[in-house]
Amino acid sequence: MSDFVNNFWSNYVAAGTVLSILGCMLLLWLTARKRVPSDADNTTGHVWDEDLRESNNPLPMWWIGLFVLTIFFAVGYLVVFPGLGSFGGQANWSTRSEYDEDVAKATAALAPVYASYAGMQMEDIAREPKAMAIGERLFMNNCSQCHGSDARGSKGFPNLTDKDWLHGGAPEKIAETITKGRIGVMPPMAAAVGTQDDVKNLANYVLSLSGAPHDSVRAGLGKSKFTVCAACHGIGGVGNQAVGAPNLSDKLWLHGYGEAAIVQIVNAGKHSEMPAQEGRLTEAQIKLLASYVWGFSNPATGP
Repeated sequence: MSDFVNNFWSNYVAAGTVLSILGCMLLLWLTARKRVPSDADNTTGHVWDEDLRESNNPLPMWWIGLFVLTIFFAVGYLVVFPGLGSFGGQANWSTRSEYDEDVAKATAALAPVYASYAGMQMEDIAREPKAMAIGERLFMNNCSQCHGSDARGSKGFPNLTDKDWLHGGAPEKIAETITKGRIGVMPPMAAAVGTQDDVKNLANYVLSLSGAPHDSVRAGLGKSKFTVCAACHGIGGVGNQAVGAPNLSDKLWLHGYGEAAIVQIVNAGKHSEMPAQEGRLTEAQIKLLASYVWGFSNPATGP
């Protein structure tokens, strides 16, 4: 209930739960007290299909007993475990605490395995088949959802098998990226570039940097406009790993290829984020995962 801005829904759930239990108790009590007048043959007088009559027999005691036990069980459960709104129960149990306990047990059990790689360089770990088997499982569970099971990425998600790294491809840099995450922001630049015609000229100049098909006349006109981009992407558009600015002079396009895609990014900007894995993965797990990822672009020594 912590996601809500006040206690209304918490109290609503608690009140509904308590009233439901009280309602069941009241219903059972009223049913036990009520006596329906019956005929001499112990029927209620209701007849269906000419000869089917409803008998006026009391509820079996075993059924009533089970009903009462379920009420007592519900009350006891709500005292011990969560169920009454924000009340956590006397046992202080939660799915989160159980999950954390399971993770702690698994971490302790695997500690000796990771300890064997603690003193190794990540380049050496990338040559160890057993370590890479662990790294593969870590990658599949934590990275493949965005980068793909083959690590080749997709539109908006970097390909990890090439050597085109926004923030650097050294093992230590990859580990830093996994640990802290990355936020990529390109602000809308159309106002600084000029008119929409100027933006198209600039887009064609950017295409020309990598030798991609472009309008050479527009590219010539757009060259002077590139000065507003060079602060991040560098002279000649070679990129800047210090700020995560992509290299525009190669043939790799993270967010789409062609004039229209570049114009869209210049006009609207782009925001992307890789979430930090610190807190989700241990330092030892990140080390093996970074070694595994580094191996993709260094296949001679990688997995």
